Amino acid sequence: MELDYIENVNGLDENIVRLYNFNKAEAILFRDLLIDTIINKRQKLDLSQVDFITPRNCNLILGLFKSDEGILTQDNETFFCILTLEGFENMVKLIEPFCLKETRSYQYLYDIDNPTDLLFSPSASW
Repeated sequence: MELDYIENVNGLDENIVRLYNFNKAEAILFRDLLIDTIINKRQKLDLSQVDFITPRNCNLILGLFKSDEGILTQDNETFFCILTLEGFENMVKLIEPFCLKETRSYQYLYDIDNPTDLLFSPSASW
């Protein structure tokens, strides 16, 4: 699994933080890590510290907040995905199909009016 940031992906100042190039086994590992670290333990998850994720040009830290804010950054290198508990529970549900079978489809992991989306894509495309 790899992690990167694509700026102005469509010419409309919309950006993507992308988790890509993974298989069913890594999707399961990522889902279980979200459940264990964020949902159960209520702790932050720093993806640069996860051995099966290779950061390419950025880092992503996921954590709980009182409202769903999506992805925020100050430097376009370190990104913070800040969601409510319900937001992360929904993210786990969106990841679930990737844990059941190999697929080339993709999924945005939240639906918030925010300039940066979080894309989950085993084949790196969307």
